[in-house]
Amino acid sequence: MIKKHGTHGELSVFIDADFPEEYSELESVFVEINNKLVPFFIEYIQIRGNKAVIKFEDVDDQESASDLKSCAIYLPLSTLPKLDDNQFYYHEIKGYTIEDTHHGQLGPIVDVVTTTKQDLIVVDYQGKEVLVPVNDEIIGSVDHENKLLKVTLPDGLLDVYLD
Repeated sequence: MIKKHGTHGELSVFIDADFPEEYSELESVFVEINNKLVPFFIEYIQIRGNKAVIKFEDVDDQESASDLKSCAIYLPLSTLPKLDDNQFYYHEIKGYTIEDTHHGQLGPIVDVVTTTKQDLIVVDYQGKEVLVPVNDEIIGSVDHENKLLKVTLPDGLLDVYLD
């Protein structure tokens, strides 16, 4: 999400990434305006922990910056760092099938919800929405070729959704 920063059109952006410094050389991003992705070229970017101060070309004052406040910002897919074989980006696994070590195949991944406390994978299990926490104890491995995410669900998790 974008917030205003300073008086010359700079914007403050939260970077939801393990290594935010990898984005210090970005040339452009997409900003969601009225449900459409609009490209913006970056004049300069300063990474500060998991936040960045960005100055877009042609956004030179507070009023122009205000127009972008609260908009979502997206990276071109080509700029995303390459991940190891057993890692994934959330957008990649939509449509993958979840397979639990005890219950077998559960169903397709419908979405991934990010919250401040816990990211959750939304699975369609027998016509019901099941939320699977994203953490190393539950997520086992990902098979990109077969579009399969292997997990070990905590005891009783499915029961919560079936009652």
